[in-house]
Amino acid sequence: MIGYGAWEASEHWGPLEEDRLIEAMVAAFDAGINWIDTAEVYGPYTSEELCGRALAERPAMMIATKVAPAPSGSGFAADQVRRACEDSLKRLGRDTIDLYQLHWPDKNVPVEETWHAIAELADEGLARAIGVSNFPPELIEACEKIRHVDSLQPHVSMLHRTNLDLVRWCGEREIGTVAYSPLACGLLTGTITSEWQFDPDDWRAGDRGFALYEGLFGPQSLPGHLETVERLKPVAERLGVTLAQLAIAWVLDQDGITSAIVGSRSAQHVASNVAAAGLALDDATRGEIRAALEG
Repeated sequence: MIGYGAWEASEHWGPLEEDRLIEAMVAAFDAGINWIDTAEVYGPYTSEELCGRALAERPAMMIATKVAPAPSGSGFAADQVRRACEDSLKRLGRDTIDLYQLHWPDKNVPVEETWHAIAELADEGLARAIGVSNFPPELIEACEKIRHVDSLQPHVSMLHRTNLDLVRWCGEREIGTVAYSPLACGLLTGTITSEWQFDPDDWRAGDRGFALYEGLFGPQSLPGHLETVERLKPVAERLGVTLAQLAIAWVLDQDGITSAIVGSRSAQHVASNVAAAGLALDDATRGEIRAALEG
C-alpha cells in the first residue's frame, strides 16, 4: 500500500507553489491513494494546512501526522502533546487523526510520559491509532509496556537498508511499518547526476542541517549511490518499468513492510509512482537487484 508523503508540501524542498502541490495531492487521491502523511514541522505547519485544503472535500481520506520534540516541534511533555494534537486537528480540519506519531526520540522527556499522553488521546478518540517514527527497539519496547505501538515509520530504501532488521522485528510484534523515503529523496528516480544543482532553499543542497543529507547527498555518499543507480537501471528497463517504480516495489516487497510513503510535487510523477503497488518481484528479479546493490 502506498501513501502520499506531504513533506514536500513545505519550503524544505525549495520554493513552494501551493496550487501545483495541491494538484499533485489530488492526482494521488484520484490514482487510488487513500491516505496522506504529514507533520507539524513540515513548514512548520504549511504541510498540514495544505493537506487540510486538499482533503476538505474528501472526508474518507485517512491522514497521519506527527508531533516533534521542542524546539523544532511542540514538545513531548504531556501538555505539549495534547496541545499539538489539538492544533494539528484545526489545521487539518478534522475531528480525529487516523494515525498520530512521535516524530523522533526526545532525550529530554521520558518516553513513558510522552507515550502515556498520546495513549490518552487515543482513548479519547482524538487519534484512531498511535505510532512512532525513527525510534530504536528499546524505546519501542518501553512504549509497548504502556500501550501497543501501532506503527513505526522508518527510513527504508534500496540505498538505506540498515533498518530492515528493525522492520522484521516490528513485523514479529504486529507493529506496522510505514517506510519513508523509498526513493532516497529523489536519487532512485534516476534523474539526479553528479552535476545536479539543487535550489539553495532545498534541504538536499546541504544547507538546512537535515540528518538525511550526509548519508544520501554528502560527498562521501553520493558517488557510490549514483553508481548503484546506474547498475539498477537495466533491471527496470528489462521489466519495462521506471526506476522509481522498481525502487518502491522493492521496499513493499521487504518482510515486515506494511506500506510506503511517496511524495512528489508533480501530478504526473504521483500517478506513475502509484503504479508500483501492482509490481510483483520474482526471485530472479530480487537476485538482480541484490547483485546491483552489492556492487
